Amino acid sequence: MLLALDEAQYLNPGILRDLKMILNQDCDSVNCFSLILIGEPYLNSILEKPIHEALKQRITVHYNFEGLSSEETSAYIFQKLESVGGSRGILEDAALSATYSYSRGNPRLVDNVMTDALTIGAQNQKKSIDADVMMAAINGQALG
Repeated sequence: MLLALDEAQYLNPGILRDLKMILNQDCDSVNCFSLILIGEPYLNSILEKPIHEALKQRITVHYNFEGLSSEETSAYIFQKLESVGGSRGILEDAALSATYSYSRGNPRLVDNVMTDALTIGAQNQKKSIDADVMMAAINGQALG
């Protein structure tokens, strides 16, 4: 069995203590389930606190996602565009560069700013998303 908890940085200390206790229970010397804690980077600092040392010791695999590279971010954007029938040509290189600089490869931020940029571009009847449109999206402003 697998239990995955997203946004684990918001779990209160009592729940983290209970997870430690549950993980401490073995069924016939085998783990009853696997636990995956998914959260923002500051989940690491929460688990570093002495009160959570026992839970941290029970973590067998620890992975920190550092974000996509610039090239991976562009490929991610192009893949999403192409999956909905869009063309790579609607994004100028400067817009891609601004997207990466803003998001540092965080897919959630990329998705949000691209949605805003495409909306602003459509509202302004742009043929392509340029740096001006992208900066308006990043700054949460209308173009004009």
